[in-house]
Amino acid sequence: MSRILLEQVTVSVPTHDGTRQILGETTLDLSEHRIALIGPNGSGKSTLARLLNGLVTATTGRVLVDGLDVAREGRDVRRRVGFMFTDPAAQLVMPTAREDVALSLRRTHPDKAARLVAADRVLADFGLEGFGDRSVHGLSGGEGQLLALAGVLATDPAVLVADEPTTLLDLGNSRRIGDLLLGLPQQLVLVTHDLDLAARCDRALLVRSGRIERDGDPAEVVEHYRAAP
Repeated sequence: MSRILLEQVTVSVPTHDGTRQILGETTLDLSEHRIALIGPNGSGKSTLARLLNGLVTATTGRVLVDGLDVAREGRDVRRRVGFMFTDPAAQLVMPTAREDVALSLRRTHPDKAARLVAADRVLADFGLEGFGDRSVHGLSGGEGQLLALAGVLATDPAVLVADEPTTLLDLGNSRRIGDLLLGLPQQLVLVTHDLDLAARCDRALLVRSGRIERDGDPAEVVEHYRAAP
C-alpha cells in the first residue's frame, strides 16, 4: 500500500472579514488499504480528501504521498492518486463513453486507434461492454459512476480518493459501487455518509468542525458517530 502523510496541515480560506479555518492542524499517517472519512456535512472531510492530490492546497504544513510533496510535485502525485467525485458529471467531459475513457489513456496509448480499442476493454472490465458509443449524458446514475470510476482507474493509480461516490445513487447502485470500491487492489480513501460501508473499511476517521475527533477501528468510530451524529 501507499503511505500518505499529513504533517501539521491546516487549510484556511479568505472571507470578507479575514480568514476562516476549514481544517485545523492535522497530522496523519495513512497506510491502510481502505480508509473511511465520515462526519457531518461541512465538517472538513472533503477538504481533507482533496488535499491528497492537490485539489485543495494546504495553508500550512505539507502533504506527502509515497514521499512526493503534493505542493511541489503535484503532477507526479496526480498520476499516483486518482479522484472520483460525488457527481460523475463533474468528470465525464467527452461526448461518448469510449472517448471519455480514451482521454485517460493518452499517456499510455499514444496511438489513437490502439487507445480506442483499449478504452473498450476498460469499459468491458467495468460491466459497460457495448457502451462505447453511448452519450455520457444518457447514462443512468449507476452507469455514470461506473464510467467515471473506469476512467479514473484506467490510469492505474496507486491510490483512489472517492468523495461521497454513492450519495446520488439508489440503493441497488449504491451497493454495487460500494462493493466494487472495497474490492479494488488500490488503496482507497473513501468519504462517505454510508456508515455501513465505512464500517467495512480497515480504518475510519471521524471529522467534525475541521478536526479529527475519532480515529481507529471502523466499528468503534462509526458507533461513536451514531451516538452523537
